[in-house]
Parts: sequence; C-alpha cells; structure tokens
Amino acid sequence: MAVPETGGAQVKSAVRTVELLEYFAGQPGMHSLADVQAAVGYPKSSLYMLLRTLVDLGWVETDATGTRYGIGVRALLVGTSYIDGDEVVAAARPTLDRLSDDTSETIHLARLDGTNVVYLATRQSQHYLRPFTRVGRRLPAHSTSLGKALLATYPDDQVRALLPEKLEPLTEHTVTDRERLIGELAVIRERGYAIDREENTLGLTCFGIAIPYRRPARDAISCSVPVARLRPGHEQLIREALFDARDRLALATRHL
Repeated sequence: MAVPETGGAQVKSAVRTVELLEYFAGQPGMHSLADVQAAVGYPKSSLYMLLRTLVDLGWVETDATGTRYGIGVRALLVGTSYIDGDEVVAAARPTLDRLSDDTSETIHLARLDGTNVVYLATRQSQHYLRPFTRVGRRLPAHSTSLGKALLATYPDDQVRALLPEKLEPLTEHTVTDRERLIGELAVIRERGYAIDREENTLGLTCFGIAIPYRRPARDAISCSVPVARLRPGHEQLIREALFDARDRLALATRHL
C-alpha cells in the first residue's frame, strides 16, 4: 500500500496504522508477520514494532504463540460506537422491525463506502435458517441489491469513474461487465428498486431500495429471500413492503 509522501513521520505512522487495521478488518482470522508484510509492504522491523504497539493497546490480538495477528476487541468497540451513534440507524429501527414483520424475511440496512456496501443493521428471517449477522461486513456494491440501488442514484459517468471495467465475480451469476451493469442501473432507476438473483450468494435473491434523504443516496435497505421460497405473490408482497419502508424512512430521515 502506498503511503502519502506529504507530512512528517507522525502522519506516515498514522496512515500505516489505519491501513494495517483496515487490512485485518478485511481479512478475518489470524495472520503471520510474513503474510501481513506481504500484504502491506512495510519494512519488517517497523511493521513488527507497530503490531506490538497495537497489541499492547488492544487494537490487534495475537494467538497463543504470539506469532500470528488479527483484529482486536478495541476495533469492535469503535465500530459499535459508530453504529450506536448513527442517526440513520436510530431513525430506521422501527421501519426495519415493521419490514421484518411484514415480510418474515431477512432485512438489511447498508451504506455505500467507495465500491462497497457496509452493513449497519440486520433483522433475521423468522424462518429457520443458519443464524448469521452481517453488521460491519463489507461486500462489493456491484454484486448486491443494496449496492446496485445506491449506484443507480449516481450518473453513469460517476459509476464508470468509481468502478473498474472488469468486476469481481462472487458467484457465477454476478454481473462482471461494467457497461452491462450500467445498463441494469437504468432499469433500476425506472422501476425504483434493485434485484440481485444469486449474484452475491447462491440460493438467495435480494431486493434493495435506496433511502432518498440525500442525493445521490448513501443508504439503502434490502430484503433477502431463499430462491426455493420465492413465489410471484411473495415477490410482489416484498416489493410493496420495500416501497412502503422507503416512504417511511424518507419521512424519518428528512431532517438529516
């Protein structure tokens, strides 16, 4: 990772610290010093000292051998503080609860961050599924209904500037051609919501809609349904519930 040339040693150290924490956040699990160095490109001696400092402060943890490193509990506390203090998350809670009750499916609230969406809140499906949470998780915007709903609020030239020509496939159904995706964004603008049909997770269809409290939109909500349970009548119910939720959130966030 390149470190900006401007500024003194203190700024360079701060940049390296943030880049290191972002590496661990994006690479779950424990990693050797050699693996971390290969990823970030810092000199081994300074990387080791930085890791030890972050371990002492609780931002990074080590395994029993003291030779492998991963994200620490301090990062969780800061992330939780961000979500707890976010006005959109607070304003959205009643609507997310109602949308979950209306659809009986998994509901997500997420925010666009560069070329990714970051999950801020989740309501789990009322059907029996393997329990999981996506709060804090990052996924490529082009492969999710949430991300596509948000990208559709940007002009095409801005989408081209943001996304590479070749997009990363997450499944065999992921749209990997930028121009094809831009064509789909035009359809999303027309109908008002986005769909990902097994583009992010096999066996799962997701419907997403942007929250219009700012333009281009920053946040969106989605409803995820297993393909095996999705029927035309259920799909229509989900679309209507999402439009209703969008209108409620537009009112709840109008002051933000």
